[in-house]
Amino acid sequence: MGHLDHATFGWLTPVLSYVMACIGAALGLRCTVRALAATGRSRRNWLVTAASAIGTGIWTMHFVAMLGFGVTGTDIRYDVPLTILSLLVAVVVVSAGVFAVGYGRDRGRALLIGGLTTGLGVASMHYLGMAAVRLHGDVSYDPVLVALSVLIAVLAATAALWAGLNIKSPLAVTVASLVMGAAVSSMHYTGMFAVRVHVTPSDSVLPGATAMQFIFPLAVGLGSYLFLTSAFVALSPTAGEREASASAQRPVESTVP
Repeated sequence: MGHLDHATFGWLTPVLSYVMACIGAALGLRCTVRALAATGRSRRNWLVTAASAIGTGIWTMHFVAMLGFGVTGTDIRYDVPLTILSLLVAVVVVSAGVFAVGYGRDRGRALLIGGLTTGLGVASMHYLGMAAVRLHGDVSYDPVLVALSVLIAVLAATAALWAGLNIKSPLAVTVASLVMGAAVSSMHYTGMFAVRVHVTPSDSVLPGATAMQFIFPLAVGLGSYLFLTSAFVALSPTAGEREASASAQRPVESTVP
């Protein structure tokens, strides 16, 4: 049995991954709030941005945390196509959940369907990302911890969508994003604690790319996308601000006594 280290760089990767999850959650919630106040194409665009932010944030959190993952007795490589597929899965399933909430007439039913769909998708992203890991040995999982990680993912996704429907103020969004970041991180590390590795020593070269060759540059790129999009959303006027500006620009009608 190989010894698993989930923080080979100390607290750096757990803390940084948590920060990325919080940024993605905060951005997604703000975009969802904007979407629910908009109509037509504007609502669709805000929902797309929200889904990409949440999905990208979750994926970035996962693989930033994976930068600190190591197993004694073997190197680790990542299958590039599977890793990219896990990113696409994250964005697509979060989109399904966000759009279900954004356009659902029955908010309660949309919340349940969206939370279940998104949660299962997030869990699928996590384990698809784990399936991309290449090492000298066999990987197995504790089924109880796997089930617990999926449950946490569903609850976290449902809570995130509920927050998008009910939380409006920036302060409340900030608090909700911190809670969501903790929930996503808990799901990830619960899934990682379920991992068991039986190392088979070998001198053969593993297929795939190292974390620094592939995961690190991609995570930096996606992290930059989250920061830039956050700045864009922060600087974009809300519907109320646009309405107030339009009202201020209307000519004042004078009355003749």
